[in-house]
Amino acid sequence: MEGRDIRREPCSTCPYRRDVPSGVWAHDTYELLRPYDEPTGGQPFAWFACHATPEHMCHGWAVVHTTRGNEFDLLALRVRPHGPIPEPFVPLFDSGNEAADHGQRDVESPSEAARATVDRLLSKYERLRGEDA
Repeated sequence: MEGRDIRREPCSTCPYRRDVPSGVWAHDTYELLRPYDEPTGGQPFAWFACHATPEHMCHGWAVVHTTRGNEFDLLALRVRPHGPIPEPFVPLFDSGNEAADHGQRDVESPSEAARATVDRLLSKYERLRGEDA
């Protein structure tokens, strides 16, 4: 298949997951979720890459913006070939705005759980070191 596949499940730190602590990713990273809630023609053409496996499209992004009763189609999936959108197996937020609001809430003062998650990410993924994670 040409194009990118959608991850089969959300990664353990997907910003769309309800069970990921607030404040794991940078404020600007959470802002990237919001434009996909816009009407189809106002959305970015770019697909949202998975944080753990950036060669794949984010599972949470694809599910939340296409199968959650959203009023608009996901433009990035309409213009690019992709595989099927897998069913979620963990609770996800209902929109990019809801996920961003949750994630940004504790960015300035992350919990112990969020700090531990960031430490785990930085030790596992060399590409994240030096970035504002």
